[in-house]
Amino acid sequence: MTALRDERGPLHRLAALALAGAAVALVLLALVEAWQVFARYALDRPPAWTEPVALLCLKCALMLGASVGVRAEAHFRFPLLVQAARGAAKSALEAAARLAAAAIGVALAGWGAAMMVATWPLKMPGAPLSSGWYFAPFVAGGTLFVLFALERLLFRFETPAGAD
Repeated sequence: MTALRDERGPLHRLAALALAGAAVALVLLALVEAWQVFARYALDRPPAWTEPVALLCLKCALMLGASVGVRAEAHFRFPLLVQAARGAAKSALEAAARLAAAAIGVALAGWGAAMMVATWPLKMPGAPLSSGWYFAPFVAGGTLFVLFALERLLFRFETPAGAD
C-alpha cells in the first residue's frame, strides 16, 4: 500500500500500525469464522460468541483499513476532477477532498462515541462483552480519518507515483 511506502509525513508509523491492526483483525475474523463452521458442522455445537466477535473483527478491519486509504488518498478522493484541474482550482479541490474526509471522520468518531457510551451497559448477545465495543472501531477509525486527512492538508506531501 502506498501509505506504507511513503515515509513522508509525521504519521507514517501510525498508518503502518493501523494497517497492521487491520491485517490482524482480518486474520482473527478468518479464525473465528473457521471455528464457527467447524463447531457447527463437525461438532454440531455452534458457539454463540463467534458471530458477535466476527462482527467486531470485521468492523476493526474495515475502519482501520479505510483510515489508511484516507492517508494514501485512495479513499474519499475525486481523482478525475482533480487531475483535470490546474493551479489554484486543483489545490482547492484537493483541500476540499481532504476536508470532506476529515468531516466524515469527525462524524464517525462523534457518533461512534455517543453510541459506545449509550450501549456500554448492555451485553453482546452470545458474548461476554459490552455492546459498546461494537462502536469502538468507529471512534478509532474516525479519529484516524481526521488525523490522516489533516496531515495531508497541512503537510501537503505528494502521493507517490502509481498511487492513483
